[in-house]
Amino acid sequence: MVEQVTVAEQTKRRDLRRMKLVAAAFLVGATVIFLITRWQEARGAPGWVGYLRAAAEAGMVGALADWFAVTALFRRPLGLPIPHTAIIPTRKNALGSSLGEFVGTNFLAEPVVRDKLRRADIAGRLGTWLSQPGNADRVTSELATVARGAVTVLRDEDVQAVLEQAVVRRLVAQQWGPPLGKLLAQVLADGSHHKLVDLLVDRAYEWVRDNQATVSRVVSDRAPSWSPRFVDSLLADKVYHEVLSFAWAVKTDVNHPMRLAVDRFLSEFAEDLQHDPATMERAEQVKHQVLAHPEVRNVIGSAWSTAKKMLLDAAEDPSSELRLRVRDGLASLGGRLISDDGLRGKVDGWLEGAAAHVVRNYRGEITALITDTVERWDATETSRKIELQVGRDLQFIRINGTVVGALAGLVIYAAAQVLF
Repeated sequence: MVEQVTVAEQTKRRDLRRMKLVAAAFLVGATVIFLITRWQEARGAPGWVGYLRAAAEAGMVGALADWFAVTALFRRPLGLPIPHTAIIPTRKNALGSSLGEFVGTNFLAEPVVRDKLRRADIAGRLGTWLSQPGNADRVTSELATVARGAVTVLRDEDVQAVLEQAVVRRLVAQQWGPPLGKLLAQVLADGSHHKLVDLLVDRAYEWVRDNQATVSRVVSDRAPSWSPRFVDSLLADKVYHEVLSFAWAVKTDVNHPMRLAVDRFLSEFAEDLQHDPATMERAEQVKHQVLAHPEVRNVIGSAWSTAKKMLLDAAEDPSSELRLRVRDGLASLGGRLISDDGLRGKVDGWLEGAAAHVVRNYRGEITALITDTVERWDATETSRKIELQVGRDLQFIRINGTVVGALAGLVIYAAAQVLF
């Protein structure tokens, strides 16, 4: 498998090699100086050469010691099985566990999270951001995309089945009699039913007025066979005019006994729906018959299709009433978060509480993500990647070790010359 190397990684590799060469150059320089000064001392060189030789010798020791320390982090120096070397490859899992524990203790502690969120003033920043029209439009567009995706993913038959079951079950569980009785009693108390009664009596009068032939034929058909036809005709006309007069009287007289009888009937029916067991039972039977009708179930099932189409159309259209209301609502919320200290405090409190709940109950799962991920890493590859990230800086330890070692050796040699 060919390894994919990014440009940034190539740059880090190049910088790491360069710094290794620089650090090695310091070691080689100290070695060369030590060899030259030691040779000069053997040939009777001046006393200052000893100071230079001591500095170079100590610099060599410091460089080698720090080379060993840096190398031991990532691999075994010279390939030798020296104890406590190749620390990262051999202790990878322990380091991952320690890292997870460190993050959980110092970063995912509830007081730390609460303090960070409190100082971040997320509600205030959110309000400032939302109050800008462009940002409110952006959030509205994203919400519309999410809504479209969610609605599209849902299977129509599943949603329809859930709606049908939920609605029908709720309607079946609820008694219809008492609620309908209360509603009818309220309508009667407000007098709202008078318009319906007016409509019915108006239509009844118009029907009688426009159907004289029908009324006459009904009366004639009911007459005895031995009755003369002209008598039947006279009787039919008399009955028709009486019915027409009665319908007109009911239509024009708001206090007509027929109207009053209807009011009494409706009042008694409303009372029976609430308190009469027989009427309540009849209402339950009617309820079951209505809900069992196929057309009713089709209407309930098709409600989702209608709602889905309306929602998708509204989400697609940037100028739809739904999107405009959402956008205005978001902008208004942003303004309130800026001006209303109480609301801003509540939002910050909700965020703090939610974050605290997460770290309090799921801190172990979050830190386990770190430890489990580290455990899955290949030891050699992990060591190589970490060295690539921090190895360049670690080479300065080798350089500093050479310089500091040389200075320390010079000071020690000078002190020995003075004291002894």
